Amino acid sequence: MTEPRGVLVTGASRGIGRAVALAFARAGERVAVHSTRPHAEAKSTLAALPGSGHALVTGDLADPAAAARIAADAIAALGQVDVLVNNAGVAPTADNRHAPAEVAYADWVATWQHMVQVNLLGAANVTWAVTRHLIDRGAPGSIVNIGSRGAYRGEPTHPAYAATKAALHALGQSLAIALAPHHIAVTSVAPGFIATERQQPKLAAVTGEALRQESPFGRVGTPEEVAHTVLHLADPASTWTSGTIIDLNGASHLRP
Repeated sequence: MTEPRGVLVTGASRGIGRAVALAFARAGERVAVHSTRPHAEAKSTLAALPGSGHALVTGDLADPAAAARIAADAIAALGQVDVLVNNAGVAPTADNRHAPAEVAYADWVATWQHMVQVNLLGAANVTWAVTRHLIDRGAPGSIVNIGSRGAYRGEPTHPAYAATKAALHALGQSLAIALAPHHIAVTSVAPGFIATERQQPKLAAVTGEALRQESPFGRVGTPEEVAHTVLHLADPASTWTSGTIIDLNGASHLRP
C-alpha cells in the first residue's frame, strides 16, 4: 500500500484552496492547511478534512521569513511535504481597484507591492523551501500553481493581479525545467471566474448573468472543478505534464 503523501495547500481556508485541501484528503493524503491567521474559516477547513494526520499552519506569505517558516511547520507537522499547491493570493476586489486613471500614485505603488509580495514572491519563497526539502530528501514531488485567466485576458481594473499571475505561470515553467533533474514536476492552472464564497455577491447581482454567459456552457466554474484538475496534475502518473499551464475557463477565453 502506498504511503500517504504530505500536501501543503496555501490559502486553504476557503474557496479554491479549501476545495483542493478536501480533494487531497479524500484521496487519502495528509494535508497542511495554510492560512494567514488561525481564524474560524481555517479551523473549519481543517475539521472538515476526512482522515487523520492533517494540520493547520499559519503565516503571512508577504514576509519571506514567514514563508520559509510555513514550509518548515508543514514539514514538521506532516513529517514530509511531497506536494505544494500555491493557491494563496491577493484577489481582485472593489477595495483594491487600481486602474491608473482611478487611483493616486501612493495607492498604485502600495497595491502593486502587496500583490507582488504575496502572489509572486510569497509563492516563490515557499516553493524554494519545499523544493529544497524534496531535493535534500532525494524525493520526487509536485508543485501546482493556481494562476488565472486574467494573465492572458488582462485585468484593466486590477493590472497588478494579472501581472503577478502571468509571472506565476512563467515561474512555474522556469522551475519545471530547473527541477526536472530532481524529479519534481511543476504545473499551473489558469481558472476563469469561479463560484467561490467571495464571488457569490457578484453572481447574485445583475452582473451574474453576464458572468455566466462569458462561457458557452452558460455557467461559471466551481472550486471542485479546479481541485479535480489540481489532483490530477499532482498525481505521480502525471509527471509528463510538467511545464504545462491548463486553462480552466469553460472556453470563456481561448489563447492563440
